Amino acid sequence: MPRIKPSAASEKTSPRSWTPLLCFPALCCVLLSTMASESECAAVELPHVHLHPGGTEPLARIAVDYCPEACRHAPDDGEIHVTYDDRGGARWRSRCRFLPGGAVAATIRAPAGDTAGLNYNLYLSSLEGSRDMDEIDFEFLGHDKCAVQTNFHVAGGGGREQIHRLPFDSSDGFHHYAIAWGAEAIEWRIDGELIRRDERVAGEPWPEKPMFLYASVWDASHINDGKWTGTYHGRDAPYVCSYKDIRVPLALSLEEVEDPYQCATAGDAPAATAAADAVEKVDADVPAATTAADAVDAGDASATSAVADAVDAGDAPAAAADAVDAGDAPAATAAADAVEGVDAGAGKD
Repeated sequence: MPRIKPSAASEKTSPRSWTPLLCFPALCCVLLSTMASESECAAVELPHVHLHPGGTEPLARIAVDYCPEACRHAPDDGEIHVTYDDRGGARWRSRCRFLPGGAVAATIRAPAGDTAGLNYNLYLSSLEGSRDMDEIDFEFLGHDKCAVQTNFHVAGGGGREQIHRLPFDSSDGFHHYAIAWGAEAIEWRIDGELIRRDERVAGEPWPEKPMFLYASVWDASHINDGKWTGTYHGRDAPYVCSYKDIRVPLALSLEEVEDPYQCATAGDAPAATAAADAVEKVDADVPAATTAADAVDAGDASATSAVADAVDAGDAPAAAADAVDAGDAPAATAAADAVEGVDAGAGKD
């Protein structure tokens, strides 16, 4: 496999194995101790081995923050396709936030043609558009499909960009992109190869808030007078960015019950559009956490059963289910308290 050429800053980083980044109680046994190789290379133009970070599972359910008609989710195939055309683009996200200590990954094929002006991506964010968001990202800059940018933000502050040259055109086939994020380090990998590792420095800010997994395609021509992504022409529209084999942490999720975009400030879509379209396009019905909360509020003796059913359906964190099974607290309350507690602690930076 051709070696990915890192930026000058990246070249100072010595390659390391994909190692655990956080010793999270009772969960470290399933985290990043290995990169398990599995061959699932059907219909891949440039064959390569798909790499699944340890302690991850497929992303089954998503929400679409705006323009749902431009986002096609095929959960049975594990694929998501985002189109950019005269309607604009779309942004999808996981329905849960994830705690530090795990990894996310996806196999991505960038849009073909003249994509100047467009930004297409895969990233973690505590809440896209929030002024104090934490974020860790891969961003493709449309004017150069043989490069990718990595960056991370803490409390809304970025400035840690690095550009990495790729030994391939990102639109020619599917390639694997992974981010591991823990209390002491962040790693970015492409096709299993470590391209960047940033370690925490004492006294420096660090991303700690629980984060959603996001991806979008949008026109970034207005940023820095087009110097960042180029100027959008649209001569080859529609543009389709394809994602498949999307992986998220297995046991580090926190259920997001309420709409996080009640006050839309989305950075890659007009706020009015984001607010109007913030009604989530989900793959099923009312979140099971709501059902569990209703059962608890009603004092129903079957609340424990309701929560157990919710967990079986994949709608509530296992930790919350364990709390209910032990008779300690309602799952909905436990999950909500966990989110609030981590969010409050992250603000210390």
